[in-house]
Amino acid sequence: MSSSADARIRRRDAPEPTPARPALLLDWYDRHRRVLPWRPPAGERADPYRVWLSEIMLQQTGVKTVGPYFLKFVTRWPDVAALGRASLDDVLRMWAGLGYYSRARNLHACAVAVLHDHGGVFPDTEEGLRTLPGIGPYTAAAISAIAFDIRTMPVDGNIERVTSRLFAVEEALPQAKPLIQQLASTLLGPSRAGDSAQALMDLGSSICTPKKPACALCPLNDDCLAHRRGDQETFPRKAPKKSGTLRRGAAFIITRGDELLVRARAEKGLLGGMTEVPGSDWLAGQDDQAALQQAPALRGIAKWHRKAGVVTHVFTHFPLELVIYTAKVAPRTRAPAGMRWVPIETLAGEALPNVMRKAIAHGLDI
Repeated sequence: MSSSADARIRRRDAPEPTPARPALLLDWYDRHRRVLPWRPPAGERADPYRVWLSEIMLQQTGVKTVGPYFLKFVTRWPDVAALGRASLDDVLRMWAGLGYYSRARNLHACAVAVLHDHGGVFPDTEEGLRTLPGIGPYTAAAISAIAFDIRTMPVDGNIERVTSRLFAVEEALPQAKPLIQQLASTLLGPSRAGDSAQALMDLGSSICTPKKPACALCPLNDDCLAHRRGDQETFPRKAPKKSGTLRRGAAFIITRGDELLVRARAEKGLLGGMTEVPGSDWLAGQDDQAALQQAPALRGIAKWHRKAGVVTHVFTHFPLELVIYTAKVAPRTRAPAGMRWVPIETLAGEALPNVMRKAIAHGLDI
């Protein structure tokens, strides 16, 4: 640990790192470890493919949501080579509904790279893993520790919370991340790096929760500065969030009998490569008429029907409101360039993001 980090710890009168903590954590983990689809039984080596797949899915998404998606993926593509041979469209369809779709594109790119550049085997070092698409410092550390037992500490939100409370880290996130990383690394024992990391993850998930932590059940409660002070729920300190500006637009629900008009979004950018119904730009301050003027030109549409209400969705950087317009066209109406008709009954198999599923449900009253 750096001398500046040591000094900050001393100024807070925090407990010094002790060799007892890693042993206490592992003992607790051996008795209370969670059963997760991607986690092998105790004593068995983790599969790097399953660790990597779960870590990508768990970014910004909870365990309960990820579980069914993970099982669908490993059933369809049981190893990284199989996933690397899949098409991006198939991966996006399987991912639909999980959100943050750049993860799916990076997931596919990474599988292709592992298949073609590494013979279908993940690199077994942090440095090697970080050369792969979509694998940053945290994911590389998680795979290294859990799959290869390399002595490194990945710091996710759970570990961040446990560590900030244990040492009462006063600095606010995200500025506190480097210090929390240093402090979390002191919780590694001489062996079982992957179990140490997963013990902290499980502790944060089940005991050291954001609200009403069950401190009486925590194996580190006697050594936790925030618990000693009684202000554990105030950690980690966080800088105020900046909310993005509301954007507005329109979505056009056009049916041809039992078919719906859709198109693919541009490969790059928000929701890249996903399927959508035609729509206007999403702009701050845009009124309904300006959005309606961007409706696709189709024969037979004399008038659009505006559905009551709006569809709302919140992206990471901005909230969105969509006005929904509907129209019906004749059976032989051709789709405009870059668009296609799909049977409504097969929409579940399309790579539709959640915002589009909301818009379609609102427009079709389903």
